[in-house]
Amino acid sequence: MTFLEHLEDLRKRLFLCFISIFVAVLPAYVFSKDIYAFLARPLTQFLPEGQPMAFLKLTEPFMLYIKVSFITALFAVSPFLFYQIWKFIAPGLYQKEKKYVMPFVLFTTIFFIGGAAFSYYVAYPFACRFFLDLGSDFKAVITVDQFFNLTVKMLIGVGLVFEMPTLIFFLARMGIVTSKWMVKNIKYAVLAIFVIAAVITPSPDMVNQLILAVPMLVLYGISILVALLFGRERKDRKARKEEASPAG
Repeated sequence: MTFLEHLEDLRKRLFLCFISIFVAVLPAYVFSKDIYAFLARPLTQFLPEGQPMAFLKLTEPFMLYIKVSFITALFAVSPFLFYQIWKFIAPGLYQKEKKYVMPFVLFTTIFFIGGAAFSYYVAYPFACRFFLDLGSDFKAVITVDQFFNLTVKMLIGVGLVFEMPTLIFFLARMGIVTSKWMVKNIKYAVLAIFVIAAVITPSPDMVNQLILAVPMLVLYGISILVALLFGRERKDRKARKEEASPAG
């Protein structure tokens, strides 16, 4: 494919992604209030009973439910979105590598939703409790817009971070990274992980950052194992072993 053909293919994939999200937004909006109540639970469980969040602009509740519908649609059609990503990069792969389309879509979806679930059930509640305890001497006036923006940052950010093993799998298959290289540079990986954890988590204390950083370190270890088992270096070792073995 030429450069212009790649641009045309990118336009096509983006258009299909937009259409899929738009179609999913319509039914999501019907249940947007219930979905918002579910998304707000990591915070509302720590608020005094009967205390709602506030809004500063007349249009904020409407825009909130629109945003809730979009984030719901994004997660609902995520398998299709990952499939479109695969279709875009597939022309650059060998024929034997294109057979990984189903594992790619399956595992990217699982890790993305798994990361969001970890954020929702573990990391975000700890962060909400930390901030509310820190401001316990004051009356909390939390706006729905600020809360939802933080929620989106946590859900999508952690979801993308959890894609690490899948990304390493394909980079290793293409020979771009190896397990030896990952082990050699593990100290830089640890530094990068803690920087990412500090950026994603809204809480500045070390405990909440560790809650996010420790799973990321585990994912990095899993990624090293994935690169070792499925990377090109394994194939090269096998080829060298066959060449070194006696004929017959």
